[in-house]
Amino acid sequence: MLVVVAGATTNSTHFEQVYAWLLLASAVGLAVLAALILYNLISLLGLYRRQVPGARLILRLVGIFAVLAITPVALVYGFSLNFLQRGIDSWFNVQVDRGLEDALELSRTALDLRMRELLKQTTRIADSVAESDGEQVARRLDDLLDFGEASELTLFGRGGRIIATATAYPSSVLPEPPPDVVVLQVRQGRDYVGLEPVRDTGFHIRVVVRVTSFGNEERLLQALFPVTDRLSLLADAVQAAFDSYKELIFLRAPLKASFTLILSLALLLAVLAAFWAAFYTAHRLVRPLRELADGTQAVAAGQFDKQLMTRAGTDELGFLVQSFNQMTRNLAQARDAAQRSQELVESQRAYLEAMLARLSSGVLTIDQAGRLQTCNEAASQILGVDLKAFVGTHSQIIAIEQPVLQDFLEAIAPRFVETGDWRQEISWFSGSGRRILMCRGSSLPDTVGLRGGHVVVFDDITHLMQAERDAAWAEVARRLAHEIKNPLTPIQLATERIRHKYLKQFDAEQGRVLDRGTHTIIQQVQAMKEMVDAFNEYARPPRLRLEPVELNEFVAEVLYLYRDYPAGVEIKLDLADESLPINADKGRLRQLLHNLVKNSIEAIGDGHGSTLWIGTAREHVTGADCAQLSLRDDGPGFPDNILNSAFEPYVTTKPKGTGLGLAIVKKIVEEHGGWIQLESPADGGARIVVRLPLRGAAGSPVLPAGPAVPLNADKEAG
Repeated sequence: MLVVVAGATTNSTHFEQVYAWLLLASAVGLAVLAALILYNLISLLGLYRRQVPGARLILRLVGIFAVLAITPVALVYGFSLNFLQRGIDSWFNVQVDRGLEDALELSRTALDLRMRELLKQTTRIADSVAESDGEQVARRLDDLLDFGEASELTLFGRGGRIIATATAYPSSVLPEPPPDVVVLQVRQGRDYVGLEPVRDTGFHIRVVVRVTSFGNEERLLQALFPVTDRLSLLADAVQAAFDSYKELIFLRAPLKASFTLILSLALLLAVLAAFWAAFYTAHRLVRPLRELADGTQAVAAGQFDKQLMTRAGTDELGFLVQSFNQMTRNLAQARDAAQRSQELVESQRAYLEAMLARLSSGVLTIDQAGRLQTCNEAASQILGVDLKAFVGTHSQIIAIEQPVLQDFLEAIAPRFVETGDWRQEISWFSGSGRRILMCRGSSLPDTVGLRGGHVVVFDDITHLMQAERDAAWAEVARRLAHEIKNPLTPIQLATERIRHKYLKQFDAEQGRVLDRGTHTIIQQVQAMKEMVDAFNEYARPPRLRLEPVELNEFVAEVLYLYRDYPAGVEIKLDLADESLPINADKGRLRQLLHNLVKNSIEAIGDGHGSTLWIGTAREHVTGADCAQLSLRDDGPGFPDNILNSAFEPYVTTKPKGTGLGLAIVKKIVEEHGGWIQLESPADGGARIVVRLPLRGAAGSPVLPAGPAVPLNADKEAG
């Protein structure tokens, strides 16, 4: 049916001949398929009511097959129907109709132009023979025939008498006389030109004009101009195409209806055939499965000697039956093997627990649901929490009951969706200050008895990272002092000597140039010395003298020095009502506060009318109490491009800044086991928050008094 419809666009006659037979064949096919489907459906409903094993599966398979078959067919049908409607409509495009009419009009216009040209040519011939008579006229017509395009020239007298004629066809004895209607029209003073068939020579353009009277006789000149066969064929083709197009326009609606009907019948046949194929396939698939269901019930009841009849064939269902028979024979052996495997797993578990208990790295295993399954003693020591009490507990509940672990658990949680190994360095603020943990993890297979999940191994590398960083910056500072600072003093002394010796010997203009140049060199050398000193200050290993400090009193004491600061910035204090005791080095803490206040005032710029808020508070962070020191200004704030790297050396927005101020501040905070962060509030300005461990807080170690000995103390002493 679809092939016939596809060929109807090129052979409509054949489509008309088989259209009725197509409808009849479709009706018969639909009736047969509908009867088969109805029979299968009634049988399936009977099995379903009797609750025969496999009936539900057959019904489900039939539904799935039907949906899989109907969905693409319906989509193709909708697209085809739309394409068919649009395709037929595109045949009758307004532009095509107008094009055919324009082509027909163009051919007519070209013919009219040709006829007017030939009329003018005939008129000139008539003027040239107007004063000729007798043999002169005949000779004159012969001459004009040779030089013109006419195939026949004839001069008629009164009553249709032939006065003279000249023709290009030797076989033509007598000329073709004009019709009486044409003669009457010309005698009334209107020239005639028209396209007419002439004898057996095809179409000719007949032109009849009146000749100026010779004497008292009225004469008519007839000229026949041949039309080429190609021009005739083209004109006939255009007219035939136009007539055929008009006929198609008339048949457009019936053609659409016929095509739509055939396409719809084809769809119904395909859908019904799919339904019948679904029933047939489902029955064949479910029959062996029904036998397997019976055998499974027998095995569930303990009948391990149950055997199914093996069917001929090597398909998947036959292999399934053979596998079932083999399974029943191996169940007893598998049960014994499972008991032996369980004993082996228990022994391996005991061995693994003994090994984990003696590792210095913390080890955690978390199942796929997020519950803690295994932990070792090192993990509890590093995290400061007895994790064995939380075995089998979800990580979210652990974070609620032990807030100190919340940041740690949130940091490693995104890794649990990954497969394979991973590695991550975590900065964690515990009750004893900022800690750096190096975590490594991997997903666990389902064969280790833990139902999958993840294993996390972590080490506390806080002291290692600090030692590596101090050693690296100490080496950089040593090289910087050696390479840069040592030549600066000779440069400055030489410049001052040149200035002292030659400044008075030059005239005023040269003296100004020398004075400005040497002054610039001295200033830049001094600036480089200050930069090197600041870098040395940042890179110098910490030598802290920790002692008890009350933060509120210390902040008030330091900021008292800024009461008459000439920057024009108003400093407002908002200190906590309660005491905030900490262990700190007063000198380093004073340097921290000076750097933060100075940076804030310099960031504000023109400080008149600006305010700097400085406050303290007690804060409960990650399960431990800490002292919070915050500074906020109403300046331009931190740009987005440096917010994440503001603590790195040489990162600054000030034209003459060294970029070491915040880096030194961060170093001092970390030396005290604290945490610092930058913020850009939505209402403008900048905010810096420093958190330091409180002295004597729960879970916080007592910081020792006296200087902390650096790793390279012996070397420096030597």
